[in-house]
Amino acid sequence: MPAEPRFELFVDAADEWRWRLVAANGEIIADGAEGYVSKQGARRGIESVKRVAGDAPVVDTSGGQ
Repeated sequence: MPAEPRFELFVDAADEWRWRLVAANGEIIADGAEGYVSKQGARRGIESVKRVAGDAPVVDTSGGQ
């Protein structure tokens, strides 16, 4: 049975909280660009992504076709 996609919370080498989104195959497909002082701050970052990502448009900024 394949694993489910998941958000992971962890503490980095600078002792800051971070999050990453891991696909069912174990690949990291997104992460927070910043460290958080608290675990609660990192959780708020996850909730923000969950809230807005589903409706976010795809914008091609390459200028190409």
